[in-house]
Amino acid sequence: MMQGQRFTEKDWKLFRKKAVDWQEAHMDKLNKEYIELLSRDMNPADKFWELEKRVRKDKKGAGVQLDMRRSVLIDNLVSLIDEGVIHFADLEGFSDELKETVKIFIERRIF
Repeated sequence: MMQGQRFTEKDWKLFRKKAVDWQEAHMDKLNKEYIELLSRDMNPADKFWELEKRVRKDKKGAGVQLDMRRSVLIDNLVSLIDEGVIHFADLEGFSDELKETVKIFIERRIF
Protein backbone atom coordinates (compact mmCIF):
# COMPACT_ATOMS: atom_id res chain seq x y z
CA MET A 1 0.00 0.00 0.00
CA MET A 2 1.26 3.48 -0.84
CA GLN A 3 2.31 5.47 2.24
CA GLY A 4 -0.59 7.73 3.26
CA GLN A 5 -2.66 6.55 0.29
CA ARG A 6 -5.54 4.11 0.07
CA PHE A 7 -4.29 2.30 -3.01
CA THR A 8 -1.50 0.01 -4.10
CA GLU A 9 1.16 0.26 -6.79
CA LYS A 10 -0.87 -2.31 -8.72
CA ASP A 11 -3.89 0.03 -8.49
CA TRP A 12 -1.84 2.92 -9.90
CA LYS A 13 -0.60 0.83 -12.84
CA LEU A 14 -4.09 -0.52 -13.53
CA PHE A 15 -5.55 2.99 -13.44
CA ARG A 16 -2.97 4.28 -15.92
CA LYS A 17 -3.86 1.42 -18.26
CA LYS A 18 -7.64 1.70 -17.92
CA ALA A 19 -7.85 5.51 -17.97
CA VAL A 20 -6.87 5.62 -21.64
CA ASP A 21 -9.63 3.16 -22.61
CA TRP A 22 -12.21 4.93 -20.45
CA GLN A 23 -11.37 8.28 -22.01
CA GLU A 24 -11.38 6.89 -25.55
CA ALA A 25 -14.83 5.37 -25.00
CA HIS A 26 -16.11 8.63 -23.51
CA MET A 27 -14.74 10.72 -26.38
CA ASP A 28 -16.34 8.32 -28.85
CA LYS A 29 -19.68 8.89 -27.09
CA LEU A 30 -19.12 12.66 -27.23
CA ASN A 31 -18.29 12.51 -30.95
CA LYS A 32 -21.57 10.71 -31.61
CA GLU A 33 -23.43 13.39 -29.64
CA TYR A 34 -21.69 16.08 -31.71
CA ILE A 35 -22.71 14.34 -34.94
CA GLU A 36 -26.29 14.24 -33.68
CA LEU A 37 -26.12 17.95 -32.83
CA LEU A 38 -24.75 18.79 -36.28
CA SER A 39 -27.47 16.69 -37.93
CA ARG A 40 -30.29 18.70 -36.38
CA ASP A 41 -32.58 20.75 -38.57
CA MET A 42 -31.52 24.19 -37.40
CA ASN A 43 -29.60 27.25 -38.53
CA PRO A 44 -25.96 26.37 -39.41
CA ALA A 45 -24.62 29.21 -37.28
CA ASP A 46 -26.66 28.04 -34.30
CA LYS A 47 -25.30 24.50 -34.74
CA PHE A 48 -21.75 25.83 -34.94
CA TRP A 49 -22.01 27.89 -31.76
CA GLU A 50 -23.83 25.13 -29.87
CA LEU A 51 -21.08 22.69 -30.84
CA GLU A 52 -18.37 25.15 -29.83
CA LYS A 53 -20.07 25.63 -26.43
CA ARG A 54 -20.33 21.84 -25.90
CA VAL A 55 -16.71 21.15 -26.87
CA ARG A 56 -15.46 23.95 -24.59
CA LYS A 57 -17.41 22.42 -21.67
CA ASP A 58 -16.67 18.77 -22.47
CA LYS A 59 -12.91 19.17 -22.84
CA LYS A 60 -12.65 20.27 -19.19
CA GLY A 61 -14.14 17.02 -17.88
CA ALA A 62 -12.26 14.05 -16.49
CA GLY A 63 -13.53 11.96 -19.37
CA VAL A 64 -11.33 14.00 -21.70
CA GLN A 65 -8.57 15.38 -19.50
CA LEU A 66 -7.05 13.83 -16.38
CA ASP A 67 -4.25 14.99 -14.12
CA MET A 68 -2.14 11.84 -14.12
CA ARG A 69 -0.45 12.29 -10.74
CA ARG A 70 -0.65 9.57 -8.11
CA SER A 71 -1.76 12.11 -5.53
CA VAL A 72 -5.08 12.66 -7.36
CA LEU A 73 -5.87 9.05 -8.30
CA ILE A 74 -8.88 8.83 -5.96
CA ASP A 75 -10.15 12.27 -7.05
CA ASN A 76 -9.86 11.18 -10.69
CA LEU A 77 -11.88 8.02 -10.09
CA VAL A 78 -14.58 9.92 -8.19
CA SER A 79 -14.76 12.51 -10.99
CA LEU A 80 -14.99 9.82 -13.67
CA ILE A 81 -17.86 8.19 -11.78
CA ASP A 82 -19.60 11.52 -11.06
CA GLU A 83 -19.43 12.48 -14.74
CA GLY A 84 -20.83 9.12 -15.83
CA VAL A 85 -17.67 8.18 -17.71
CA ILE A 86 -17.37 4.98 -15.66
CA HIS A 87 -19.43 3.16 -13.07
CA PHE A 88 -18.34 1.75 -9.73
CA ALA A 89 -18.45 -1.72 -11.32
CA ASP A 90 -15.61 -0.59 -13.63
CA LEU A 91 -13.31 -0.67 -10.59
CA GLU A 92 -13.21 -4.47 -10.81
CA GLY A 93 -9.59 -5.58 -10.40
CA PHE A 94 -8.63 -2.70 -8.12
CA SER A 95 -7.81 -3.32 -4.46
CA ASP A 96 -10.54 -3.44 -1.85
CA GLU A 97 -8.88 -0.47 -0.10
CA LEU A 98 -9.15 1.69 -3.22
CA LYS A 99 -12.77 0.67 -3.86
CA GLU A 100 -13.73 1.36 -0.25
CA THR A 101 -12.05 4.79 -0.36
CA VAL A 102 -13.82 5.71 -3.61
CA LYS A 103 -17.12 4.49 -2.16
CA ILE A 104 -16.67 6.68 0.93
CA PHE A 105 -15.85 9.75 -1.20
CA ILE A 106 -18.89 9.14 -3.40
CA GLU A 107 -21.20 8.69 -0.41
CA ARG A 108 -19.90 11.89 1.22
CA ARG A 109 -20.14 14.13 -1.82
CA ILE A 110 -22.48 17.06 -1.52
CA PHE A 111 -24.73 18.11 -4.39
